[in-house]
Amino acid sequence: MNRPFIAVSMGDPAGVGPEITVKALNNPEIYEVCRPIVIGNREVLKQAMEFSQVQLNLKEVSKPEEGLYQHGTIDLVHLDNIRMDELKLGEIQPMGGQAAYDYFMLAGKWGHEGTVDAVATTPINKESLQAAGVPFIDHTAMIAHIAGVEDPLTMFEVRDLRIFFLTRHVSLKDAIGLITAERVYDYLKRCDDSLRKLGLKRRKLAVAALNPHAGEQGLFGREEMDLLTPGIEKAKAEGLDVYGPVPADSVFYQAQHGKYDAVLSLYHDQGHIAAKMADFERTVSITNGVPFLRTSVDHGTAFDIAGKGIASPVSMEECIKAAAKYAPHFVRA
Repeated sequence: MNRPFIAVSMGDPAGVGPEITVKALNNPEIYEVCRPIVIGNREVLKQAMEFSQVQLNLKEVSKPEEGLYQHGTIDLVHLDNIRMDELKLGEIQPMGGQAAYDYFMLAGKWGHEGTVDAVATTPINKESLQAAGVPFIDHTAMIAHIAGVEDPLTMFEVRDLRIFFLTRHVSLKDAIGLITAERVYDYLKRCDDSLRKLGLKRRKLAVAALNPHAGEQGLFGREEMDLLTPGIEKAKAEGLDVYGPVPADSVFYQAQHGKYDAVLSLYHDQGHIAAKMADFERTVSITNGVPFLRTSVDHGTAFDIAGKGIASPVSMEECIKAAAKYAPHFVRA
């Protein structure tokens, strides 16, 4: 089987994206599983190699078929959108936001068109995007625009644990207010379909409970009885292999050890804490519900350490490996 083409967008040039890109591609294991093509800026990558003490060649290409894809050489689509004398590492600036946007929009276009088999992204900065006047707040919004999808579905993967999110960037109070039987049912269908498109034949899903001990039959709250269980039962009636609500203090451990193939977390921190406690550096974000495969590191631009050569590439390595793992099985339709 041919190694899949993975487009790697370099991210904000003022952050750690360029550094973790060159460090990850200095790992020969990456080239054993895929053909990574970086979309970024030549001079920024050279600078990142200098302060990271990484020695790699750069081969500029215009399309994936032109690359070498051999360890020791980074195949690069160079976009001339950075003035190095004005670039300030570790700072919010319009140039960085615009450049990050440019890199990803080309990578996303290639992913959507099928020019590459998957897209792996490094961090971008919301404030830099806004400073540049970019009309999207993050990668997810850009993906929704490229793919014409209103609500992409996020999944975390770390080791053998997969986590979906019923709600994400809202307050805990608002997240609880968003929990309805119909929303649970809808998300369970979407989670099952996402796992199918990633190539999983067994799709055993668990729903995390909201209250301690899953509410103890109403003693600690009725959300499990009134909202979660009706949604779960409706999904079961349609043939989905769904379980719960399972107490949140045990469901993620059980899933990591094979009892479930994925967990539907009810709110942001419930799932994030579980994933990052399992292995902070190896947690990868996978965007589902869109017609192309996208994986991402689960950390930000880390402006506080940008340019110091100390950023860990582990999450980026795992991000690229996850894209390579799922790309041959991914169902675009």
